[in-house]
Amino acid sequence: MGNESFTSRFSFSCFLLRVLCASAFNSSSFAEDPSKSWSTYRGNPQRTGNAASQAAGMDVLWVHKSQDHFVASPVPWADKVFIAGLGGFNAPAFYALATDPKAAQRALWTKGTPYLKLPVVSSPAIVDGKLIFGDGMHQTDGAALHCLTLDGGMPLWQLPVPGKLVHLEGSPTVADGRVFIGGGAAGVLCVDLNRVVLDGKEQPLANVEKLLRVKWKELQTKYEADKKRDPDFAVPPNEDQLPKPAPIQVWQQGAGKWHVDAPVTVVGDRVLAASAFLDKEKEGDRALFCLDAKTGNILWRTPLKYNPWGGASVIGDVIVVPGSTIGYDTKLLKQAKGGIAAFDLSTGKEKWHKDLNAGIVSCAALTKELAIVSCTDGKVRAYELATGQLRWSYDAQAPLFAPPALATSRYLDLDAKPQSVKNVNMVENEFAYVGDLKGVVHSIVLATGQPNWKVDLANHPAVKAPGMIYGRPALDKAGNLYVATCNLEGPWARQPTCVVCIGMKTTK
Repeated sequence: MGNESFTSRFSFSCFLLRVLCASAFNSSSFAEDPSKSWSTYRGNPQRTGNAASQAAGMDVLWVHKSQDHFVASPVPWADKVFIAGLGGFNAPAFYALATDPKAAQRALWTKGTPYLKLPVVSSPAIVDGKLIFGDGMHQTDGAALHCLTLDGGMPLWQLPVPGKLVHLEGSPTVADGRVFIGGGAAGVLCVDLNRVVLDGKEQPLANVEKLLRVKWKELQTKYEADKKRDPDFAVPPNEDQLPKPAPIQVWQQGAGKWHVDAPVTVVGDRVLAASAFLDKEKEGDRALFCLDAKTGNILWRTPLKYNPWGGASVIGDVIVVPGSTIGYDTKLLKQAKGGIAAFDLSTGKEKWHKDLNAGIVSCAALTKELAIVSCTDGKVRAYELATGQLRWSYDAQAPLFAPPALATSRYLDLDAKPQSVKNVNMVENEFAYVGDLKGVVHSIVLATGQPNWKVDLANHPAVKAPGMIYGRPALDKAGNLYVATCNLEGPWARQPTCVVCIGMKTTK
């Protein structure tokens, strides 16, 4: 009788959990309904870095060791995580990694030279089975915007963007069939996702994709024939041999006047572009611009005190923009100054601002009540969204470049003995996740700023790979947290790096 009672209660609790999780996003303080895409930087305009608002455990589920350096943020989607890396001499690499801890092969496919010709630090957007990302860095001039298939990474189109100090470092945003991206000195570009030009003719992308697949099959068939004829001289085909359709450009704004390295934010019919001023080159405009998404026309401009390297985060009618006097340069950490400011979405009028003796080189993560930022002095700070009042500060004890990811943990209070869905007692806790420049991942209780757990990638027995975390942590729908390291400089310069999946181990 006792076992029957427990089984019945457990089954009912599981049923309630499934029902409540289906509507969990309505109760979370920061998450909206998960979309069918990762269409913008960090997954949403609030920049939470989360596909579904599910908190992570602290078990290391798998580790992918590499010689590449991961500056970009990982993007988890379905059964893969996508991330860009930098090899020797900044050689480009783009990875699709399997997320299954038991995967026999971690790297499912990769892209590099000769198709990718410039370094890649842009995190991709994912929409309708397509990956969209940019290339180029501050050290390079000219760049390209790429669109690949999600399954296999076949190139679909490519937009070359020439010019001095032109690079597509920030994540693109896709909205209403259009792709928006900052282009450094190229300002902001908007292109059509599904209309391309090939051989001088405008065509639907679906038609062009069929042509590309036929062409690729022809190249493979020729290679197989060459191997039979003379295997020593047969050259495998590469995707750089495929035709290169270009998307229709809808508009461009700020070329030669702004410098937009940060990801742009699209909210309804508005595009928010955070432009920097380059002190060394004396170029750009340190300001936040609001553009009409359809035309690119400027709706308003608001000057900024610090360079907004992380771009704008938005929730409701509030925009939050952090900034810093330094970029991602560890040698200048002691000189860093910065701050955070909030603005009205409709008018651009400042609501509040706070100055700091530290820089903030990444975006803010927003809840309905808080703006949470990672600072170069090693502090994670949470500000009241309405007033700018400091709610709490957490000391990571190492400098921070990467912004927080946010998530919620929900579970049933079985001691409450629920009799129905209506009176069930659901316990909810919210957490922030950050990674520091010593390679430590921190889980922080969002309500209080108190520590929850830490994972030290340098000393964890399953990892043992010291490195700096530049790229922003991100969570998938299962609540697994993905972080990656970079050793371009610093105490572990040129040592191996890693991509790590942290979550909760399951026993079956």
